Amino acid sequence: MELKLIKNDTEYELMLEWIDDQFDNKPHPESKEGNNLQIALLLIKAYEDVHYQIPTPDPIEAIKLKMDEKGLKSKDLVEWVGSKSYVSALLNRKKPLTLKLAKLFHEKLGIPAQVLLS
Repeated sequence: MELKLIKNDTEYELMLEWIDDQFDNKPHPESKEGNNLQIALLLIKAYEDVHYQIPTPDPIEAIKLKMDEKGLKSKDLVEWVGSKSYVSALLNRKKPLTLKLAKLFHEKLGIPAQVLLS
């Protein structure tokens, strides 16, 4: 297969099939075939980054999900945020997620900063 930029879904599908066949052959990473496979994977990633973008999660939904995962309730955030009414307003989108709060939720809940700042 000629390695070139992928311009449409047909070329994308053909490249995926070729990659699948190459994996079956198990080329050594340092071989010519292994190098071509690595280049093909980069071409696939570049095409997918443009045509199949994964949307960034909503920051408030990410906070709620992490709270659920960690078994936290709104009242548990009061000691971090300040007041029960502010926590409620924040989780109900009536108050903005400030940079200071984004940093706090990143540190306390382990939510990636790029999610909180989106």
